[in-house]
Amino acid sequence: MPHQFDPTILREYDIRGIVGSTLFPADARAIGQGFGSVVREQGGHEVCVGRDGRLSSPELAAALTEGLVAAGCRVRSIGLGPTPMLYYAAKAREADGAIMVTGSHNPGDHNGFKMVLGGKPFFGPAIAALAPRLAEGRLVEGAGSAVEDPVFDEYVERLALDYDGARGLKVVWDCGNGATGAAVEALTARLPGRHILLYTAIDGSFPHHHPDPTVPANLEDLRERVVAEGADLGVAFDGDGDRLGVVDGLGRILWGDQILALLAEDLLKDHPGATVIADVKASQVLFDEVTRLGGRALMGRTGHSLIKTMMAETGALLAGEMSGHLFFADRYYGFDDALYAAVRLIGLVARTTETLAHRRDRLPVRVNTPELRFDCAEDRKQAVVAEVRARLDAAGQPYQGIDGVRVPTADGWWLLRASNTQAVLVARCEASSPAGLVRVKADLAAQLAQSGIAAP
Repeated sequence: MPHQFDPTILREYDIRGIVGSTLFPADARAIGQGFGSVVREQGGHEVCVGRDGRLSSPELAAALTEGLVAAGCRVRSIGLGPTPMLYYAAKAREADGAIMVTGSHNPGDHNGFKMVLGGKPFFGPAIAALAPRLAEGRLVEGAGSAVEDPVFDEYVERLALDYDGARGLKVVWDCGNGATGAAVEALTARLPGRHILLYTAIDGSFPHHHPDPTVPANLEDLRERVVAEGADLGVAFDGDGDRLGVVDGLGRILWGDQILALLAEDLLKDHPGATVIADVKASQVLFDEVTRLGGRALMGRTGHSLIKTMMAETGALLAGEMSGHLFFADRYYGFDDALYAAVRLIGLVARTTETLAHRRDRLPVRVNTPELRFDCAEDRKQAVVAEVRARLDAAGQPYQGIDGVRVPTADGWWLLRASNTQAVLVARCEASSPAGLVRVKADLAAQLAQSGIAAP
């Protein structure tokens, strides 16, 4: 039967909406049959399904499964857990596809779907093509089936397998009542050291704080507990466990590019010359450090699906984003798994007597803005970036243009790009000094002004 989606829910990297407003169980069933039809047309039939701890996830997962079965798929339901547990299940079971019901780090009344087809992210044009397929009723029909296939224990065992620390540490873990809670409890029981766990009860109302570790306010409880306990470090996760937040033993936040720089330093000791990818928002320090250590530093477009695709194309062993997505293809599978990244980070700290705080302080110091996001009409945001690019070309100003424009200056650099998922422009500035940062921001503001946009 033909089905129409609310046009706002089909995003670049996933499908996401407000439950009861733009996203309904009928949409989940349609997504299941539409995605299942693609799987069947490509000769597959096996699809893994998982869900996070949001209050709406059980109902949406049931409707999704019904749609997949209607397309003739064999569904393996792995149950409640983090998104990387679904990715692991798809690898371990050699499934043809996988769908995670998750709202990720978004508010509690949001939910959505992250998808994998043939071991690769299902995103961009593939997601967009679901709408006309369903509107026209171009669906495969069949008599599929659904079975329970819990992978929780083997997933946790796999996480613990690569811990390589030489001493026990004191670590605080903040699960934010997201989908990682039970997995973190089971994982830390297998690791040496003392582990202090915060908010492991999976609760889709998120009673303590919102599960988004990129927002400093959401890390306050973790920072306070690390300092109070005299812990070596603290780690935090987003709602579905594919993004990592870290604080050192002094309670200071390490951002995604700083975490990646430390992981890259460790990786390059065993894999000289290895390729490391970071997104365009990352500090120049990250790219310079990888190069200094003998690695091959590549800049990629922002977006976890895009980074995973780039890793597969380049053979990169490690990648990361400012948002805290971290991807290991060294000893692991190349997908973003914050629990696995935490294991590797704790292991590298526990192999020496050097503290994480000291390792952080060894990185060159830069001053920068956070990610700046400001409203711009959907039909205007790409045009603004194009106008800026044209002016830079006319002036002979070099820039990196893989994702918006990243412009080097005498003081540092500035970035302007259009969000793939919202009607906003995204900017970031970095310099070697506070005075330099003022000049970099002024350069960006001047370009925005020429396109009729007030700087944030």
